[in-house]
Amino acid sequence: MPVSSAQAGADRPSWAPPELEGPRLHAALRSLELTVRGRLDGLLQGNHLGLGPGPAPEPGEARVYQPGDDVRRMDWAVTARMSEPHIRQTVADRELETWVAMDLSPSLDFGSAACDKRELAIAALAAVTHLTSGGGNRIGAVVDNGTGPVRLPARGGLGHSRGLLRKVAETARADEGTRGDLPRLLESLRPPPRGGGLAVVVSDFLGELDWQRALRGLGARHSLLAVEVLDPRDLELPDVGTVVLSDPETGEQREVRTTPVLRKEFAAAAAAHREEVAAALRRAGCAHLVLRTDSDWIADVVRFVVARKRGWSGGTA
Repeated sequence: MPVSSAQAGADRPSWAPPELEGPRLHAALRSLELTVRGRLDGLLQGNHLGLGPGPAPEPGEARVYQPGDDVRRMDWAVTARMSEPHIRQTVADRELETWVAMDLSPSLDFGSAACDKRELAIAALAAVTHLTSGGGNRIGAVVDNGTGPVRLPARGGLGHSRGLLRKVAETARADEGTRGDLPRLLESLRPPPRGGGLAVVVSDFLGELDWQRALRGLGARHSLLAVEVLDPRDLELPDVGTVVLSDPETGEQREVRTTPVLRKEFAAAAAAHREEVAAALRRAGCAHLVLRTDSDWIADVVRFVVARKRGWSGGTA
């Protein structure tokens, strides 16, 4: 995969995340927060759909039946024992704890369109934070730039959410030649401090699919969401003649001529890899959101969330 750096210029589309680096980082994060809040709430018409588990996640404690509860969740054993109707709660009925695995390895320090993949990954974290906030919910993160995972504890509240986003954005870019380790990052989430909740993985999922076992292990107890961050150059080579490709995770460089045959073979290999990633995520029971550096990422988030709600409600939302 070509991963030579190409930083987006200052004239970004209005929908692109701000440049999250340099002395104006605090102002950029504030702008990102306002954008996420305004556009998500506006496009979702004030309906806080969320990203948490739907109507049938991991069972929890039983509680007394209340009018309007789904009778299919009736706990007959507890009802018989207590002589009063009880239903079985689910994770969705309780405070939600979300853990985000943030892959900030050097392959994300690249972008050929409106932004680089790292900025888009942090924007995705801002959206996840907003869509899982409120009601006593907590969010934490494990961040790895290739030098080892750093754990940021899960807490609730706006102040914590802002601090979490800032700490992730301030994560240093690793030196060229540093390899990412997605399996290690996923294993660092097992087990989180509390029981079943939502585990979110933000990565470009380039390279080997050696993370599948770790992801399935997470899925045994938690609802899963994968946010795949892509750039057009992950999918196809430009028709620019001779070009130098550089892999920041190995430091290897190679000069190639982008002939029509090479471009066709590269596109086919990239498409095959993306399908392998999608299939692996499906096998792990993982919801899959794809964000691209050349697409309106907030609109893509909205379409994903609305589709999830429709799936939970049988297509009637």
